Amino acid sequence: MVNAGRVASIFTPFALTIAALVCIILVFLGGSFDGNSTLDDLYFAKLDLTNFTTAVSANLAGGTTGSNLTVLGGALQAAKQQLDMKDYYTIYLRGYCGWNGDDTYANCSSPKAIFWFDPVTIWGLDSNTTGLPVEDLLPSNLRTGLSTYEKVSKAMSIVYLVALAATAATVLVGISAIFSRWGSLATTFFAAASGIFLLVGSIIATALFATLKTVLNKELEDEYGIHTSFGNKGYITTWAGTAFAVGAGFFWLLSVCCCTGRSPYNPGGKDARRTRAEKTPYTYERVGSPYLGPQGGQAVPLTNMGGGAQSAQRQTAYEPFRAQV
Repeated sequence: MVNAGRVASIFTPFALTIAALVCIILVFLGGSFDGNSTLDDLYFAKLDLTNFTTAVSANLAGGTTGSNLTVLGGALQAAKQQLDMKDYYTIYLRGYCGWNGDDTYANCSSPKAIFWFDPVTIWGLDSNTTGLPVEDLLPSNLRTGLSTYEKVSKAMSIVYLVALAATAATVLVGISAIFSRWGSLATTFFAAASGIFLLVGSIIATALFATLKTVLNKELEDEYGIHTSFGNKGYITTWAGTAFAVGAGFFWLLSVCCCTGRSPYNPGGKDARRTRAEKTPYTYERVGSPYLGPQGGQAVPLTNMGGGAQSAQRQTAYEPFRAQV
C-alpha cells in the first residue's frame, strides 16, 4: 500500500512535467498539418510578401548589370511570376507553411528532425533557376545572416529533441517516485536535464529569430516590401513549457526529502513494527481472589498472595498488580 503523503508530495512535480511535455509536443507539431489553425499558429516567424515590389529590378530588365539588390530583385520577380512564390510563409521548428490569400496555413512542408528555412531553395533563387551563384545573388549581410541562422537552427533542433526525450523520460521514471525517495532522486536528474535543455532551446529560438527578423527586414523590407514578424503563440508555448519544466525540477528535488513511499501499515515496514494497538480503556481489570490466583488471563499481583504462614497478616494489606503480558 502506497503512502498517501508520498502521493501528495509528487503530485505537483508530476503535473508540471506533464504540462511541460504537452508544450514541447505542441511546438514539435506546429506546421505539421495543413489548415490546422490550432497547431499552425505556433510559428516562430512569419514572412509577409503581399506588399512585394520589384521596382529595383528595372536595370536588370533593361539588360544592364546592377548591384546585388538589382540581381536579387530580378530573381524574386521571376520566382513570384513563374515559381508560384506564396504571399505568406510561417516558419516552425520542423518545417514551414506557405499560402496565398485566405487559404491560411496551406501547403505545409513535411516535418523534418533538423530544419531551417532556406529562402534561396524554397523560393527557387538558386543557380539552377537564375543561372547565378548565391554569392552574386544575395547581399553579403543577408548571406551572413542566413548562414548563421542555418548553423544555429540545427543546434536548436537538437536541443529541442533532447529536451523532448528528457521530459518524456521524466514522466516514465517519475512513476517510480510514487514508491520511494530513491525514485524521486532518479527522476530529479531527468527533470533537471529537461529544464536545462528546454530553457536553452527557448533562449536560442528567441535570440535566433530575433536576429533573423532584423536581418530580413533590413535587407528585404525597404527594397522589396517583404516584412518579417514574430509568432507570439509559438514563443508563449515554448516559454510556458520551460517554466513548467524548471518548476517540475525544483519540486522533484523537494520530493526527495518528503515522505517515504512505504505505508506505515505495511507489515514489513519499520513504522509498522513501531506501531502498537493498545487496549482500551487504559485501566487495570479486576482480578480474582489472590488466594485463588489469576483466572482467565487476569492481572497478577506483584507479590504472591497465596497461602502461607504470614498470609493472614497481609489480608488487608494493599498490593499493587502487574498486567498479565
